[in-house]
Amino acid sequence: MPHLIQPLDTEDPLGPLPQEFAAIMRPELPSLIKEIGVEVTRAYPEYARLLDGPNGQAIRVGVEQSLASFVDLVAEPSSSTTLRDDMCRRFGRFEAYEGRSMDTLQGAYRLGARVALRRAKKVGQSYHLSPTLMLSFADALFAYVDELESLSREGFQEVRSQSGEHSEALRRRLLHLILAGPAPGSAVADLCEQVGWALPEEVTLIAVRAPAELDRLSADRDLLVDLSAPQPHLLIPGALDDARRSMLEQALPAGRAAIGLTVPTALACESVRWARRVLELVDSGVIDDAPLIHCEDHLTTLWLLSDPALLDQLAQRELAAVAGISATRRDRLVETLRIWLDTRGTAAQMGALLDVHPQTVRYRMRSLETIFGDQLVDPESRFATEAVLRALRLRSRATGTSP
Repeated sequence: MPHLIQPLDTEDPLGPLPQEFAAIMRPELPSLIKEIGVEVTRAYPEYARLLDGPNGQAIRVGVEQSLASFVDLVAEPSSSTTLRDDMCRRFGRFEAYEGRSMDTLQGAYRLGARVALRRAKKVGQSYHLSPTLMLSFADALFAYVDELESLSREGFQEVRSQSGEHSEALRRRLLHLILAGPAPGSAVADLCEQVGWALPEEVTLIAVRAPAELDRLSADRDLLVDLSAPQPHLLIPGALDDARRSMLEQALPAGRAAIGLTVPTALACESVRWARRVLELVDSGVIDDAPLIHCEDHLTTLWLLSDPALLDQLAQRELAAVAGISATRRDRLVETLRIWLDTRGTAAQMGALLDVHPQTVRYRMRSLETIFGDQLVDPESRFATEAVLRALRLRSRATGTSP
């Protein structure tokens, strides 16, 4: 790297840093990295928050790479800087994605250089290094920082040059890949890199009723959104806490939405499938309507009505004992059986629910015991019968007919 071997000319030209100087510098790196981290996060609190977030480890690796590369270039001026260059461009892209100018990153670079120079002075005193050598070090260090800033500006300008429409298209593409199921890791990683989005371990999908609108000013920046699809939806990284819920209420003021379960990112398609099914059940009258409906409040309903054809087969098997009875009597017996399975109540309690005399309940129960026999005694059979009756009851809300 020419900056390290050709310092600025003066009346008394500074010499290049000797390669042996790298051996003095390298042991200082671990503690120097920590010291720079403390100073930078103290001066720039936004970076302290980033280091505690999902990108924290990547940022630490980038800082380590930048400092190690400087030492490597002193030891061997022809050392490759490919990894360092890529990391610096990433830093610039991230600043653009976060909506900041380059001023903060430049300030952090220069503060880091001052901390490194302060450490070098202490080390120089310990090793009795000449003032000329220390001047050469300072010259090379600040020239190196200029190069880091230049690389980061390239990444920054790359993002800024992209139109908002193109960026949104990439984010939609990323959302589609995530929902498509296990996609090649490189494809998802590349899109995450391009749009500045950290792939979370868990996600929550939201199904929105069409036509859908989103108040972008109220919406969090890390949402992935596709409201132009026939079934609009959006993705929230992580779980839906109170802050996210409040955000959704403001960002989706005009349309109803169903909130899927929080699942591992690989199961994102299941979360949106359940959310869409909840909207279908709202439309059919099974689930009561509301601005924001939580799937977690309707898990049993989703399960019982997940396979209509299988429910029909199961109902045919579990209710075969009353298939030959007249429709009116069958409906009364089935309703009495459902109430008994639901409540395990006394004849008086069940009579109040059914609006019949307790003696009528006792008569019906004796009939049910005779008709169903061991089916009401065996735990597995009784559970299957109860599940069928609950599912038929839910479905009857949609059709307006008896179960």
